[in-house]
Amino acid sequence: MLSSFFQNRHLKAFLLFLVMVLSMRAVCFAQKAKEEFNIILIHVDDLGWADIGLLGSDFYETPNIDRLAAEGILFTNSYAAAAICSPTRAALLTGKYPARTGITDWIRAKFQGGSEMALPSDYEENQGKEWRTPKNQGFLPLEEITLAERLLRYGYTNLHIGKWHLGEEGHFPEDQGFHINIGGNDLGQPPSYFDPYLPEKPIENYHLNNLPARKTGEFLIDREGDEVVAFIQNQRDKKFFIHWAPYAVHTPIMGKAEIIAKYQQKEKGKQGNPVYAALVESLDQNVGKVMAELDRLGLRDNTLVIFTSDNGGLIGNPTQPITDNSPLRSQKGYPYEGGIRVPTIVRWPGKIAAGQVNKNPIITMDWIPTILGYLGEESNIEALDGVSLVSAFCNPDQTIPRDLFWHFPHYRGADVVPYAIVRSKDFKLIHYFDGSKSELFDLKNDPGESLNRIDSDPATAGFLLKKLEKWLEETNARVPIKAG
Repeated sequence: MLSSFFQNRHLKAFLLFLVMVLSMRAVCFAQKAKEEFNIILIHVDDLGWADIGLLGSDFYETPNIDRLAAEGILFTNSYAAAAICSPTRAALLTGKYPARTGITDWIRAKFQGGSEMALPSDYEENQGKEWRTPKNQGFLPLEEITLAERLLRYGYTNLHIGKWHLGEEGHFPEDQGFHINIGGNDLGQPPSYFDPYLPEKPIENYHLNNLPARKTGEFLIDREGDEVVAFIQNQRDKKFFIHWAPYAVHTPIMGKAEIIAKYQQKEKGKQGNPVYAALVESLDQNVGKVMAELDRLGLRDNTLVIFTSDNGGLIGNPTQPITDNSPLRSQKGYPYEGGIRVPTIVRWPGKIAAGQVNKNPIITMDWIPTILGYLGEESNIEALDGVSLVSAFCNPDQTIPRDLFWHFPHYRGADVVPYAIVRSKDFKLIHYFDGSKSELFDLKNDPGESLNRIDSDPATAGFLLKKLEKWLEETNARVPIKAG
């Protein structure tokens, strides 16, 4: 056991050293980019598809996010790579499906019993269940090439701010190509949204990295916005990549008292949680603050802004819901549209025409090939699971011919069993590994997934199942096995 530990420790140290050397070489021999531009990728936590005004919210106020969409392109069929956070975050940074990385469930922090040494080399027993499920990969391996690492060779200065949730120390943003990490560690949520950002009952190692207390009571999203603005000011004459992963709008649901009071007086629609509304508004205000700083510094036309979410909105307790994802069905953690479809906006004045609405199905893994496309890099893109959206930005009527897949080989709560999904054109098949009846939906005519067509359209179901089985084999996806 001890010899294995030391071997692993030395291997990890060597890999870290190798990454540092390669990063330095990349900076010394920076490649010439086809386009010289900055990148701000805002990856919100748990923001539902219907949580912004342009997609139907009749309660939350999101004028800055709506304005961002009006100045660029709004994707109405945009998907997260998973219905939960860690798999999507790994997919965004690597350009790979969760099935390939092995991160198919959320990663537990160390205080929750997680471990950086957790590898998907075995199966969970799942007491009382008929099926054993693959253990989740407990961290993003250093061998994976992240978007930040790809940008190093083009001379970018890289900032991560906010939620990381992809492993313990040794697998933090600064180990994956980011020069600066503010707030990112193994935590999946903030201890509190109010400075000093600590839980009511102290828990060992439960804090946000590199985010010391500044002003008692200061709201976390305001602090994140200030840190992003300060970084832009410091880097205004250099190319920068900002991966802003707001802790909002994840639990614990908290808001600033004055904003909560405003929503308590507001007439409720399909959504009506005043605290969550205040949290959404704080996010919107800080998106506006960052965009205003780009304008002030004259960087607006030279900055590609991508705004998206890591999974669908969390409803929580139906009697006191956090949000409402209708007309989409269900919520975070579930295989239905409310769990995986997310709001997505892209803005780049002069490059992307304003006021576009694009109905093409897109997914988390598309951002790396899109950014590389603008940089002029064609090599190694075939190894990624996403596609470049550059041509779609120019032509919203263009159809992107491809299928999308999801893989969640785990049990979750009382009513989610292991599943895999394929969306092909307007049809979506949900296959359950435990033998539960599959579901087939026509999303064009039934976006709320109210009618299961599995019995009435066996030909389409069989066709999609073959696509799914082929994909599971190609990605070497680990699937549940019978117990015993």
